[in-house]
Amino acid sequence: MKYWLGSIVIMLIIVINGPWINRHIPAEYNPFAPIALNDPPTLITRYKMWKLDKNPQACMAVLERVQQDGGLIFSNPGKMSGKCPLDNPVRVRALGGVALSSSFLASCRLALSSAMFVSQVAKPLAQQKLGTPLIRIEHLGSYACRNMYNKPDARLSEHATAEALDVSGFQLMDGRHLTVLKQWPKEGAEADYMHTIFAESCGYFGNSIGPKYNAAHANHFHFGMRLFGFCR
Repeated sequence: MKYWLGSIVIMLIIVINGPWINRHIPAEYNPFAPIALNDPPTLITRYKMWKLDKNPQACMAVLERVQQDGGLIFSNPGKMSGKCPLDNPVRVRALGGVALSSSFLASCRLALSSAMFVSQVAKPLAQQKLGTPLIRIEHLGSYACRNMYNKPDARLSEHATAEALDVSGFQLMDGRHLTVLKQWPKEGAEADYMHTIFAESCGYFGNSIGPKYNAAHANHFHFGMRLFGFCR
């Protein structure tokens, strides 16, 4: 009860001081300013993204702006019916000028989180740590109508709502091909790149699950939207 009262009081203070915040606080730390591709993964950014979950039209407007800024290329396949329906999916075709092994279906927020992660982490760290641009990301898919680990008694997977992407590898401009399976257990610059981008991903997704979590993730990083700060 105290937690909720405290949260309400904080929100009231923010709302009351909205005009002052708009004048004095940088946009990336301003809860009232629209979210942008290069906003840092702070609690304010997470709050803005949480609001987008409840407003599909506003989320799509953000994706349009991000696409104009070069953060991703996407299309709108329309509502999907079936056992695992999708109301407002997007088909992501590229992220921040980086190609994909194939396009993938995503919820609006997964698409936005992926674009921010690639633009702020995966791309710049490839140049910084490996001295060459990142040109392609390989993945094992996003949307799949199934329960977690395909167990009949498990809850519905994030993949069933297109809220998770399984990334398996990275292609560099100098010809190197890095995979989670091969590079994660090793040492050196390539392994350091893998470990660093995984650690940094925790700020952009609700959960990041990798090889240390269990054998099922030995060959990929699972980036999902459920939970908050679950990074294993």
